[in-house]
Amino acid sequence: MADGRTRRAFREMVREEWRLHSRLFGGGHFAAFPVLVAALAAGGAALLASTGTATGTVLAGLHALAFVFGLHTGSVGLVGRDALDDLLGDVTLLVSSARTLPLSPGRLLGVFVLKDVVYYALLFLFPMALGTASGLLGVGELGPLVAAELALGLWASLAATFVLGMGTTLTGLGLSNRGVRGLALLAAVAAAAAAAWVGGVDLLAYTPYGAFRDPTLPHVGAAAALVVTVTVAGAAAVDPAASRPARTVAPAFRRWLARVGDPVAAKTLLDLRRSAGGVGKVGFSAAVLFGVTVGLVDLAGRITGVAPSVGVSFGAVLGLSGFTTYNWLTQSEDVDASLAHPLTVGDVFAAKFRAFVPLGPPVGLAFYAVALGWLGTPPLEAVVGAVLLVGVACYVVGTTAYLAGLSPNEFLFDAGPFAAFGAAMVVPLVPILVVGFALAPVPTGLLAGVGLAGVGLAGVGVALYWRAIPKWTRRYRRD
Repeated sequence: MADGRTRRAFREMVREEWRLHSRLFGGGHFAAFPVLVAALAAGGAALLASTGTATGTVLAGLHALAFVFGLHTGSVGLVGRDALDDLLGDVTLLVSSARTLPLSPGRLLGVFVLKDVVYYALLFLFPMALGTASGLLGVGELGPLVAAELALGLWASLAATFVLGMGTTLTGLGLSNRGVRGLALLAAVAAAAAAAWVGGVDLLAYTPYGAFRDPTLPHVGAAAALVVTVTVAGAAAVDPAASRPARTVAPAFRRWLARVGDPVAAKTLLDLRRSAGGVGKVGFSAAVLFGVTVGLVDLAGRITGVAPSVGVSFGAVLGLSGFTTYNWLTQSEDVDASLAHPLTVGDVFAAKFRAFVPLGPPVGLAFYAVALGWLGTPPLEAVVGAVLLVGVACYVVGTTAYLAGLSPNEFLFDAGPFAAFGAAMVVPLVPILVVGFALAPVPTGLLAGVGLAGVGLAGVGVALYWRAIPKWTRRYRRD
């Protein structure tokens, strides 16, 4: 960043990120967030170690989480293009200021991504590394000096894994927007990786995790080359200033209105469809969870020696896609602008839920069907898993709306609501996940209980969603 203007933009983006969140939640709440992350990581590592899980397995899972986090954060490629197209207003004001700043849109988006890497490496990844090392130290797995070395090495490895995830998403998004040639190149790379994996090539050895696991010069060099290559490819592939070709389409609002029966819900779905990435963003988020679940099922099978229940495990985890679906549906929501029309806050909330119902559960069920076709499961487990998926999705959306209103992304940085959200997810879902991952084949009576739990979670989620309306009506009036 030899250009002083680029350095200035980077500093201002970091400062604005901190100012936004510290003022939004209060400095104390926001500053406590890394402490909460470290505490959760320490508790999780200590719990897994005390139950006999190998240290290597814990660290592998942590790298998988960092990679998934990077994949999701890389979707800034979509948000960045929306901002530049003035579809999201001032959600990312500095990115959209390319019209007035003497910097190119591509460079501004690059600085924005670099800011995210530095910011999240300090806010998330360092507390995760420190907490994990502390948790392993607490159960006698490591000595103090080894734990300190592990924390620093793990931080560097997690940061590199996070960058690899971001670069992978940006590269995929960039190539997919470059027509048939881009899609063909993307398919060729994916096919080559799949063929190497099926052929027995240890692809993980060439990743940051492989370098962390075996820090020899060839592995470190291969990991660095991979991260740099993917990052450069993502930067070259994504063109945030690219304008989509003009096209003429028939009026669609009445068709959407006929499907959902609510004009505000129809507008929400149209806004999502016309934004960068369209409805595919919802599918992308569900695909990430699908990949995570495949990895968890394989890992749990190796740890316990028992093949997990495909229906219960995939149903529970894929139901979490309700959060990302709700996030995309509310991404461009401006309550003040909505209330300029003859609408109430309750009307806006109701519209978001009506837009969620025909979008979120069907996408999750589509990936669930892929899992069933691939891995197979008994018919009763398949039905229970589908019920559980819909129930968990409704529960997640209801809890999110109650805690965060129409700004689900913001509350993730507030230690208080984030802790409440985590507890609300852990209490009902951990027992269900234990059943799915460790008690297969699930007895019929227990399976019936899981199905009833899915129905109950759906009811609780819907009730929380409607309870959120008076709460946030008062909050928005006060603000």
